[in-house]
Amino acid sequence: MTKAERKAKIARQTTETKIELSICLDGQGVHRIQTGMAFFDHMLAQFAKHGFFDLNVTCQGDLEVDYHHSVEDVGICLGEAVRQALGDKCGIRRFGSSHVPMDEALARVVIDLSGRPFLAYNVAVNSGATGNFDVHLLEEFFRAFVNNAQITLHIDLLAGKNSHHCFEAVFKAFGRALDAATSLEAREAEIPSTKGNL
Repeated sequence: MTKAERKAKIARQTTETKIELSICLDGQGVHRIQTGMAFFDHMLAQFAKHGFFDLNVTCQGDLEVDYHHSVEDVGICLGEAVRQALGDKCGIRRFGSSHVPMDEALARVVIDLSGRPFLAYNVAVNSGATGNFDVHLLEEFFRAFVNNAQITLHIDLLAGKNSHHCFEAVFKAFGRALDAATSLEAREAEIPSTKGNL
């Protein structure tokens, strides 16, 4: 698979949300994100910038109800887009990890593009909200991403007090770990598994 092909576009519409999302795994971190949730936009921008993913997201959701549907559905779309962009996964590194500090906060993210959805989410924060955004919704985002990307994802907040710092570290580490896992390995000509399938 060539770099030019490692792209995907997703359009999803329900009675709760309308989402258009595109990603290029081999980009430069260029992003345009409009979900109607400023903090969530900021987190997705960190993911794209530090993962070198070109990412476009527009989401029109029932924010008057709450943010849950929009956050979860963006996770669904991003996961599906990454899965499609990876294709048969031939030649990828498969595994990726990153530690990222943000002042007093320290996050660790470890990824296996295994084809097996699993989320280990160990993030405890002192405050449940940053501005008007309920940060507990981010676990639902990551669960939706994992289930649709079909990957194993471990997220551990190792230190931190300020919720903004904590999740900024998490999303930066998420971007860097996914970039490492999706990167092409020159020495790997096949699918990186002794089973021959991921």
